[in-house]
Amino acid sequence: MSRVNDAGPVLVTGAAGFAGSHLVEHLAGRCDLTAWTRSDPPAEMASLARWTRVDLLDRERVRAEILALRPAAVYHCAGAAHVADSWQDTVGPLAGNVLTTHYLFDALRRAGAPCRVLVTGSATVYAASASPLHEDSPLAPASPYALSKLAQEQLGCLAVGEDGVDVILTRPFNHTGPRQRPTFAAPGIARQIALIEQGAMKPLLKVGNLDAERDLTDVRDTVRAYALLMQHGTPATPYNVATGVARPMRAIVDALIERSRVAIEVAQDPARLRPHDIPVLVGDPTRLRSATGWAPLIGFGRMLDDLLEYWRASVLAK
Repeated sequence: MSRVNDAGPVLVTGAAGFAGSHLVEHLAGRCDLTAWTRSDPPAEMASLARWTRVDLLDRERVRAEILALRPAAVYHCAGAAHVADSWQDTVGPLAGNVLTTHYLFDALRRAGAPCRVLVTGSATVYAASASPLHEDSPLAPASPYALSKLAQEQLGCLAVGEDGVDVILTRPFNHTGPRQRPTFAAPGIARQIALIEQGAMKPLLKVGNLDAERDLTDVRDTVRAYALLMQHGTPATPYNVATGVARPMRAIVDALIERSRVAIEVAQDPARLRPHDIPVLVGDPTRLRSATGWAPLIGFGRMLDDLLEYWRASVLAK
């Protein structure tokens, strides 16, 4: 963690969000770290970085803050993150993912300081395939969210070619862990189990499509991949962040239920079914591993243990 970070300040956008907050924890103490958020940071993280409240949709504020900071590296984690929500609100992901990225690159160009930017994209840009997807696989975004992430990538490529900004492109597959919102599948299941254990819900777990297969990485391994790519990635080259292993959602549900302290039944909830659910989404991480030596350090069991313990503690705290 030296080549980029020793060159000057490091900025994390969306630093109070799910991946952003874990990235702040990973980078803390290793660099001169500034964290942007639209709200107050979690109290336990206040000392890990210099926190600044910045709305990335405020173009003039973004320009002023970038000019003052002149970062050597930017991890761009801010943006809309939920596929299902994008069907109800198509403007949100276009503004949150595309417009904010445009404003960030515009501000960096105007500041004129050498900078490397890592854009956190999405594996949803790929066309559906039952085989592991590699970075040259066909692209066919199938949701407003996925379309916004592909547009975000294209902005990054333009910034490399036209503005000389050093942009690293990532395509993370599904990742989970503490602090992920329960509107996502794995934390939603863990939260229900925690509530059932406390007697706050009947012992009936409501689930969506259990046949869908996903490549699931612990968020702490995901952000470690980001940090390695910031050091070793090639500009304008996309990198999958994935394990290469697909698991049906049924396996995740079964594994979490096995960890429950009480007996639980399972029922499918039609409200949790997506109108356009990709049957299989699994990535080939060969390019990432070749560039950085990255491999997951947190196994499937520990990932679910930590996720469930987080929600147990959250339920008890309320």
